[in-house]
Amino acid sequence: MMLTRLHKNRNAQIVLGLLFGIVFGFFLQKGGVTDYNVITGQLLLTDFTVVKLMLSAVIVGMIGFHLLKNFGYVKSHAAEGSVGSNVIGGLIFGVGFALLGYCPGTVAGAVGTGALDALAGGMVGLVIGAGFFAELFPVLRTRVLAWGQFPAVTVPDFLNLNLWIVISLMEASMIGVLVVLEYLGL
Repeated sequence: MMLTRLHKNRNAQIVLGLLFGIVFGFFLQKGGVTDYNVITGQLLLTDFTVVKLMLSAVIVGMIGFHLLKNFGYVKSHAAEGSVGSNVIGGLIFGVGFALLGYCPGTVAGAVGTGALDALAGGMVGLVIGAGFFAELFPVLRTRVLAWGQFPAVTVPDFLNLNLWIVISLMEASMIGVLVVLEYLGL
């Protein structure tokens, strides 16, 4: 099978990762979410472009991934979660977001559009933050990150429901949010 060969070919994975990253950045830029003003507008609840774009991506991606999984083309590699890992991840993400006004995906896209603040602050911050986390990981892993393990890895497991029922409910909810935002003119 072609996908099995691709999985074993490291160079192909790197090239495909780069290409998908470029395409992802292109769509972020075309969607307007690499613009600092759009992102701060989202944080101030005056511009919902980010929510609309991300919900649209999740709606399509969720169905696409699970169809591919259903036919055996992909495997799920869900990691076990915990309160500690969410708190640490949320703090790192939140501090970077508050200081710069970009999230990791949008900062890379903003660099591609020539935003010097994203390059000097964002990319440098990503590297420094990743370095700190990597250095502290051995201590964090056994202490903070393991605190408050979640009772299940996936939402369907947690709710003890069929995967496609959960997907249908999530899809309907997300589409409902998009409809309401459009109705309200947001």
